[in-house]
Amino acid sequence: MRRIISKSKSAKRIRLHKKIRSKIFGNAEIPRLAVFRSNKFIYAQIIDDNAGKTLTAVSDIKNFNSKNNQNKIISANLVGKNLAEKALKLKIKKIVFDRGGFNYTGRVAALATGAREGGLEF
Repeated sequence: MRRIISKSKSAKRIRLHKKIRSKIFGNAEIPRLAVFRSNKFIYAQIIDDNAGKTLTAVSDIKNFNSKNNQNKIISANLVGKNLAEKALKLKIKKIVFDRGGFNYTGRVAALATGAREGGLEF
């Protein structure tokens, strides 16, 4: 007899993120770019997993309260470009992309495109 267990969307995403993190690891030479997407905002941070430190982080919270209300995809692209600028100041050129269990479409893909346009390689 099969037992049916229903899981919420967030529980499935967390399970998938654990699976992804078992294969992706960032170090000092090639850190990890981690993405978190909520309903309103998108957050990205560059992490050195060996040291357990966040090297730099960017989100679109500051842009949300401004007068020019932007599309979320455009805002995610700008977050990627801002993160790339900060990473290049820290002399980080190559990264490993961690999509955080989210599908690589929409805002997550826009953030990755913005980071590539800003000069990061992954």
